Amino acid sequence: MGRTGATAILALAAALWAAASVPAGAQRAGVQTAVDLELVLAADGSGSIDDAELALQREGYAAALTHPDVLASIAAGALGRIAVAFVEWGGATSQHTIVDWRVIDGPAAAESFAAALRERPRAAQGWNSISGAIDHAARLIAEPGIEGTRKVIDVSGDGPHYGGRPVEQARDEAVAAGITINALVVAAPEGGGYPGPGGMALSDHYALSVIGGFGAFVLVADRGESFRRAILAKLIREIADARPTGAPQAAGR
Repeated sequence: MGRTGATAILALAAALWAAASVPAGAQRAGVQTAVDLELVLAADGSGSIDDAELALQREGYAAALTHPDVLASIAAGALGRIAVAFVEWGGATSQHTIVDWRVIDGPAAAESFAAALRERPRAAQGWNSISGAIDHAARLIAEPGIEGTRKVIDVSGDGPHYGGRPVEQARDEAVAAGITINALVVAAPEGGGYPGPGGMALSDHYALSVIGGFGAFVLVADRGESFRRAILAKLIREIADARPTGAPQAAGR
């Protein structure tokens, strides 16, 4: 091999190494990365969630993302990788990306995401703008750089929507954009906590006004160990589901 050929090979190797070293968030500004699923975890960080409960939520998501069953579900996908972002939401003007998009394709990437989630400071303030959370998550999914075969927003909350624009509008626009919205209702023990509008069960409020899209569902968990189990089951279900997301008519495309 001549000197010119060897130099070209070395240059190509350096370029490949540099591309692999770019954080997932930076990739969004450059080359499109294909993944099986774009998943925004939108967790309640409003005034009804104290610091201990916030830590419980984050630890639950961190533990679930690194769980062997979740990693196996990711590996079983057509591409073997998903992209995840974590958002905490509060009032109508307080939605915050705690961990920006990262591609998770194995244990190391999952552990890195979990470590970042555990260490980032609290940011959200105010009360329960679920529409704001959906809008913020939908904007993240619309950003260039990562393209998922499926697109899901995963909303968790312990209270009803009452800040910002109507949550149904935000939901319908997200679904029309090809996104499915699922929900995890965090219930207070012994029937306490916040009801939905008109005193309806909070889970019914989320089912009627928050979730939407093909295959959308609601799970309910309390603030204890069932919260961890629910997050784990929810992530596995969302990752393993091969159906289209968004409006039901998208299934025929």
